[in-house]
Amino acid sequence: MLVQRNDKTGQALALKPVRLGQPPPATSDFSFKVLTVNIHKGFTAFNRKFMLHELREAVRQVGADVVFLQEVAGGHTTHPGRWDNYPETPHYEFLADSIWPQYAYGRNAVYTDGHHGNAVLSKFPITHTENCDISIRGPERRGLLHCVLALPEGRGQVHAFCVHLGLLEAHRRLQMNMLCRMVRQDLPSDAPVVVAGDFNDWRRSANALLEKGAGLHEVFVKANGRPARTFPARMPLLQLDRIYVRNAVAYSPVVLPRQPWSHLSDHAPLAAHIVL
Repeated sequence: MLVQRNDKTGQALALKPVRLGQPPPATSDFSFKVLTVNIHKGFTAFNRKFMLHELREAVRQVGADVVFLQEVAGGHTTHPGRWDNYPETPHYEFLADSIWPQYAYGRNAVYTDGHHGNAVLSKFPITHTENCDISIRGPERRGLLHCVLALPEGRGQVHAFCVHLGLLEAHRRLQMNMLCRMVRQDLPSDAPVVVAGDFNDWRRSANALLEKGAGLHEVFVKANGRPARTFPARMPLLQLDRIYVRNAVAYSPVVLPRQPWSHLSDHAPLAAHIVL
């Protein structure tokens, strides 16, 4: 689902950018910032409190050009009656507001009261979007949202994949093989690619599989020798969330600070400069 918006819904708030470490060299051809976070449908851990309004402000302050979101509510029939500040619009639209003029949503899980999935918010035009069902079997529904972003000044395109993989190791391997086939077979070999999201890869098998199968390199592994710890956000132990690139270079990837993020989601967000 691709939606084009203008800025008539309201004036953007003044933002305080979050430093992402050392910026790319001034001689770089083109760079942009990315952010990825599992927002747990706008609720804190164990659904104790609805925090989507606070989360929107925190996402804005990062100043990212492209945002990858997992577990985004696309609609719910009963939550508006339970929570006074529950938005009337889909959460991806509420989060984009007047900052990201384009966004795409991929519905994955559908239940009696609503549905949720992955979303990409972009300051660049989204020229193509496809949501791929990568569910294996059983009740667990998973998707892979592929967006083609048109860069400014005729700089070409970037293929952005927002990923949320399964909880079972066997399912994740099959899903990563699907991703590898898409990148290897469906995209030009020289096309810049960014893959970000919640890989649930607590056994750390994704890096070797994706590098061998699709030439994808994880940005924290390149920078620090290991993936970032992101879960649980209050005291991260597991390396579940990742940013992978192909035909691109990442500068200064960071795990965003616990304050305020540990109060907004059970996953710590990741951000990086991507240079083409």
